[in-house]
Amino acid sequence: MKTLLYKLPILFYLLLYFPAQAQNVLTDSLNSVLKNPSLGKKEKSELLNQLAELYRINKNYPLAETTAKQSADISIQAKNYLEAVKAYTLLVNIKITTGKLSAAKHSSDSTLALAKQANNPIAMAYAYYTQVLIYKTLDDKQRVVEFCNLGLKALEKTPDPYIASRIYYRLYAVYSSWNNEEKVNLYAARATENVLKIKDYNHLSNCYTALSVAHEYNYQTTKNQAELDSVLFYLQKSEKLYLQYPGHVANHTYAIACIDLANFYLRYFPQTDKQAKAQAIRYANTAISALKGIYNSQEVLASGLGILSEYAKLEGDYGKQETYLLSAYEVIKTGKPVYYHTMLNVVQALADFYDRKGELEKAIRFQKEVTEYTQKSFNEEQALNAQKLEIQYETEQKNNEVMLLKEREESHKQQNYLYACIAIASIFGLLFMFRSYHFKLRYALQREKQLELEQQLLETKQLQFKKEAMANALQLAHKNQMLYDIKEKLNDGDPVNIKKIWKEEQVMDQDFEDAKMQIQQVHPDFFNLIQNSAEKKLSPLDLKICAYIYLKMDTRQIAQLMHVEAKSVRMSKYRIKQKLGLGKEEDLNIYLQAIGTT
Repeated sequence: MKTLLYKLPILFYLLLYFPAQAQNVLTDSLNSVLKNPSLGKKEKSELLNQLAELYRINKNYPLAETTAKQSADISIQAKNYLEAVKAYTLLVNIKITTGKLSAAKHSSDSTLALAKQANNPIAMAYAYYTQVLIYKTLDDKQRVVEFCNLGLKALEKTPDPYIASRIYYRLYAVYSSWNNEEKVNLYAARATENVLKIKDYNHLSNCYTALSVAHEYNYQTTKNQAELDSVLFYLQKSEKLYLQYPGHVANHTYAIACIDLANFYLRYFPQTDKQAKAQAIRYANTAISALKGIYNSQEVLASGLGILSEYAKLEGDYGKQETYLLSAYEVIKTGKPVYYHTMLNVVQALADFYDRKGELEKAIRFQKEVTEYTQKSFNEEQALNAQKLEIQYETEQKNNEVMLLKEREESHKQQNYLYACIAIASIFGLLFMFRSYHFKLRYALQREKQLELEQQLLETKQLQFKKEAMANALQLAHKNQMLYDIKEKLNDGDPVNIKKIWKEEQVMDQDFEDAKMQIQQVHPDFFNLIQNSAEKKLSPLDLKICAYIYLKMDTRQIAQLMHVEAKSVRMSKYRIKQKLGLGKEEDLNIYLQAIGTT
């Protein structure tokens, strides 16, 4: 690493102020060429786009916007839609930077429309890039990636390194925010590969910085010192472009590279390393010098002063620390608009500084400013969010309209296909309709018969289940009665001949198995019919005796099954006849047989 740390360009001090002048020379040169009356519209729009980009990277946004608009008007008049798309892409970028989000959204929509007119894949890639810029502002990273991929897909058959490098750079930025080390390395490398094919040294400086960030990710993972060497290597390459190509790298871009170098020495070298400290201070001062008189550079200037104040704090030189912090405070105040986020950091640092020194009056004053700028920052963020919400609403509305148009178009296509299919189907339908009708009719009749059979089978099964349940209920009632009688005899102390009972039960079980087969033939509504005939006067015992009589059991068999005297069964039969309203001459057995077969 030592071989990389302290290489300084020999002409550094001679060229310190020359690049800023060189940038003015470039813009003056382009303006001079543009005044040539023989210049064609195509060449003029291309030069205007170059000039607008120079103004943009040097933060002169009013001139950048005016120049880009001029280019767009000339390109549209000449029907040079590709250059018009490039001009609108610049306008979108400028309007986003200056906080004109709604106007930026409208310009991005115009870019898409122009790109479709151009019927050019490069124009489409630029148009998709404007959508990338919009969704980056809305902090919708997923949509940023989506439109980046659309832009790269458009460039597959017609490459354009300029716009490809910017798309890859935006992908690098998204995956950097997601801490995806692999993708950060991939897209930083691809952005650099593409920008090296063109003479866009300002963007190349940004890409070298991206590569330094990628190697810093690698160092955080591996702790390999060689990765830190690479970080420094690419930061120095970014810095040197400013000196190698005067006027092609913006002072602001150069100052950021210097700030990154100063931060590198501050973060990765110990306080005791005097050479590293000297390098950091030199780079911070270089950034401050490079930005003198440059538009909208207050944030980077404040960062340089912040690094100097940090070194003064480490040295214990609180006088210098105070001076640097107050200088940063004054610098930020000159910004139009004021960068509230940076100002908050500065006033908080001053409040903490004076609090440590015991100068409470100053500490309180700056703490009040912390509150004041917090509120201003909040208000600014709210206003920005309102614009974002408006854009999101417009975007969703536009997307819904596009989706609706696509759906209608798809619907029309489907209708056309459907009409064609209907015509063909109608022809075949007429040929086979008669045959199909007879087939369906035959099938319907067969299906109806099948359903009837299935219904009959189901009813038969249900009837069988009912009969089995009735037979089992009678057998269970008999067993319960037998057990009850045994229990009563035991309770009364009467002798019980178990063997005799067992033998009788075996005979009865055999008789009952035969009876059971007959019970299953009993009509399922048998009991309901005899109850209705008796006007609901029959007891459960009466019903049981009726079932046994229907099964053609004589009085003796019924008495044995019920464990009662034959005389009791005869008396029960007599009462049943009375309840059924039968005369003396009428036979109960014949009557029940007739009901069971109904």
